[in-house]
Amino acid sequence: MKTLRQYLKLALLVISIVLINAPAAFAQAEAYSGVISSMELFQENCAVCHGENLEGAAQGTPLGGAFRHGDSMPDVIASISNGYEASGMPDWQDTFSPEQIRSIAMYILETRANLDYVTSNFDMPLAIPDGWFESELHPFRLQTVVDSLDPLPFSIEPLPDGRLLLTEKTRGVRIVDPDGDQSDFIRGTPQAYDDIYRLDSRLDIERGMGWLFDVALHPNYEENGWIYLHFGDRCNDCNDRSRESGRPVSMNKLVRGKIEDGEWIEEQTIWQADMEDYNPSGDVAAGGRIAFDDAGHVYFTVGSKGPMGGIQDLSKPWGKTHRVNDDGSIPEGNPFADRDDVYRSIYTYGHRSPQGLEFDFTNGELWGTEHGPRGGDEVNRLVPGGNYGWPLYSLGIDYDGTPVEYGRDLGIAFELSDIEQPVVDLTPSPAVSSFIITTSEQFPEWKGDFLVGSLKARSLFRIKIEDNRFVHQETLFAGIGRIRDIEQGYNGDIYLLLEHGSGGQIVRLVPAE
Repeated sequence: MKTLRQYLKLALLVISIVLINAPAAFAQAEAYSGVISSMELFQENCAVCHGENLEGAAQGTPLGGAFRHGDSMPDVIASISNGYEASGMPDWQDTFSPEQIRSIAMYILETRANLDYVTSNFDMPLAIPDGWFESELHPFRLQTVVDSLDPLPFSIEPLPDGRLLLTEKTRGVRIVDPDGDQSDFIRGTPQAYDDIYRLDSRLDIERGMGWLFDVALHPNYEENGWIYLHFGDRCNDCNDRSRESGRPVSMNKLVRGKIEDGEWIEEQTIWQADMEDYNPSGDVAAGGRIAFDDAGHVYFTVGSKGPMGGIQDLSKPWGKTHRVNDDGSIPEGNPFADRDDVYRSIYTYGHRSPQGLEFDFTNGELWGTEHGPRGGDEVNRLVPGGNYGWPLYSLGIDYDGTPVEYGRDLGIAFELSDIEQPVVDLTPSPAVSSFIITTSEQFPEWKGDFLVGSLKARSLFRIKIEDNRFVHQETLFAGIGRIRDIEQGYNGDIYLLLEHGSGGQIVRLVPAE
């Protein structure tokens, strides 16, 4: 398994050979300049004591095990800045700038966690272990339900009869039986587009437009049969931007319908943006999650589907969590429901790349996860009208090594006290994904805990939050597969949806008897 340093050395070698004649290599170097600088700072100044791979050296300690003075980002920054004279660790605060110290600390934590920004661990093998995982509260194993999915699945939704609804981003909607058999694609659902492309600056990430996102059952599904589907609504020649560029544009859209005899019927539009706000931004950070509360509302996320300045602009739909009644009407209690100059469906704003959305029925609160840049992945309690900071502020840093402070470029003044801070800061970034707040009787000691997936870290975390404060985090497993979605079935089964180039999988957590 390659370390982050090995990938970066390889990237530097390739870039140095082909930089002059290859614009893609130049873009790649520019995009990861901060990551590369972090590695160089560590190797040139710290490796002599701590080893090139954190393994330690004759005059220094290894950095791969437990840290005596704490392993959070602030702890590591303090250790580098102040040193520990008694143990021979010099202070570096007069040698490096605060930005350089933060960069070194980030590199150390990323390397410890095997977090790779060059490949995002897309090429790591996906193999489900046969044995048991001995977690703090519940031993469990992973059981494969189906292993022949498209490489780019997005969502699963358990049905009352034990089957699962499945969306594959570029293909369609299927139903998966408990024994793993897959139905044909449901006829008549919104079209999914498969023209995948990659940017020169991020060759590891598939991009496209017109993808299928989340699928969710109405809370009273067994009575009314409504299924909600969130997707990228793509069109050509449908607004000035599309006509001038000659390219398609898209925007998130939420509909509901029913499935009867393998066909999507009775479709109704629940929410759609103004056509003038459709744009050519890809769907990779489009959010696309759905959640219901117990008061007849449906929530959904629209991520970075437009220019960065629109994220803080309430007249634009992207970078927001929205709330509507389950029929699409605007709730009177929405924070901006009395304004005509905004999207009155907006519930929260200032979001970069929302990945998970769940309503806590015990405490009556909405929660979300989202990607930061380099560091700063978040678990947020979503309060009505809350501003979650992007692109004005983040606990992470940009990939070029600079602080997140786009407000200056955008001319947006703000007070830090006006920004809702994350309940859980995940730095370095595991590429946090979907989550559930478990109520499963199969894992009674986990009740009320957040089970949080990750993409780049390919890990599953259990996070305990009490009174809206972070209490404890446990890694249930690490380095197995990119977790795109997590869901709990009607009988308490906990399912993980894994994506991989060789084919996606659905696995189930099986508790010890």
